[in-house]
Amino acid sequence: MKSKPRLTFWQIWNVSFGFLGVQFGFALQNANASRILSNLGADMHSLSLFWLVAPIMGLLVQPIVGAASDKTWTKLGRRRPYILGGAIVSMVAMFFMPNAPAVVTAGGVAALVFGAIMLALMDGSFNVTFQPFRALVADMMPEEQRNVGYSIQSFLINTGAVIGSALPFILTALGVENSATEGQVAPSVIWSFYIGGSLLILSVLVTVFKTKEYPPQEFAQYNGVTTEKEVKTSFFDTLKTMPKTMLMLAVVQLFSWFPLFLMWVYTTSAVSQHYFGTAVGDASSPQYNEAGNWVGICFAAYSLFAAFYSLFMPTFVKITSRKFVYSFSLILGGIGYISTFFFHNQYMLLISMIGIGAAWAAILAMPYAILSGSLPANKMGIYMGLFNLTVVVPQIISGIFGGMIIKNLFYGQAIKILILAGVIMLIGSLAVWLVKDDATQQDITNKGGGGH
Repeated sequence: MKSKPRLTFWQIWNVSFGFLGVQFGFALQNANASRILSNLGADMHSLSLFWLVAPIMGLLVQPIVGAASDKTWTKLGRRRPYILGGAIVSMVAMFFMPNAPAVVTAGGVAALVFGAIMLALMDGSFNVTFQPFRALVADMMPEEQRNVGYSIQSFLINTGAVIGSALPFILTALGVENSATEGQVAPSVIWSFYIGGSLLILSVLVTVFKTKEYPPQEFAQYNGVTTEKEVKTSFFDTLKTMPKTMLMLAVVQLFSWFPLFLMWVYTTSAVSQHYFGTAVGDASSPQYNEAGNWVGICFAAYSLFAAFYSLFMPTFVKITSRKFVYSFSLILGGIGYISTFFFHNQYMLLISMIGIGAAWAAILAMPYAILSGSLPANKMGIYMGLFNLTVVVPQIISGIFGGMIIKNLFYGQAIKILILAGVIMLIGSLAVWLVKDDATQQDITNKGGGGH
């Protein structure tokens, strides 16, 4: 097998630069989708059902696009057509979603439905972009440069997340109006989505036009790909041969992604009620919109803490073990969620975000690091695609049952669902110890974020 050429720092930077804009979009969605849908009239108890479109789109889109991009070759390459196409659709959806009342002049339910459709389109196109992006990084970089590549990728992802989450707060501080009448979306949010969509397409264009993919024959030489036809394996046969490590990690993923989804859906309601004194169902008062901005700051904070924590994880793993770091990080996340109930000053929430950020960093890195050591090299892509089910299925379960839980158990008190999220994540920290980790202790680097 022919060795891949080493890339310069700026070539590596250009390959990953589009992650900045895509994660910017993901962060705006995570921090503001519930706020927008509530502004458009969505009942708090039904928010999780609207959010279901995100993991469902990830479930449908990522495996299809990943497989399709493996078999594609155009003048623009094999991955870049999907990256660019997904970015264009994402940008359009980001422009339209917060403007649903203006696009659908009938307002009311029609505007809410249009907003939900734009959320589905936005999330689906994010996934169209993300899946080939991850493959592009692996395609282009030689093994000895992967750590540097993933470090740059991690930096860009978390930078995008921090800025995207905080942008409505920043625009409000600069004088952009942060309130709106019932059925409308605050200008600070609308302009944030304009900026986010623009940055997304610009950053992706840098990658598309500054990166030249290897043509098919050269790609085959660099990756040891044979031209012989592979024996096809059915989906169910693949499931039957799933490594035990993957099955055990799926349990931990359930107790990790279930609470994350609850946080994304209900944090705005929880913070507005518990810290800003709004009533259950209030989605148009100045206090609610102020709370929405502060949630953006909190989400920016946990992304920032995750970025710093991911820098220390490799050393932490060498001193202890991957399982210890994974479990300890989930414990910090569980404590972070539970602590939100006991604080009554909005600034104290930033302390909670430290623990949540540590958990987020570990969730994005540790399962994949542990799993990679137990997978056969010739089936790495298949199993990694299958493992994506352990990310989206817990979110779908959370979306189905989250509304019922908050309505029937907590009577609309959203802060209590964050306590539940913390308890579930603590259970996940115990489940880590059931996982068998056969791989050698290797350098761990945050391999991605945000994705559904």
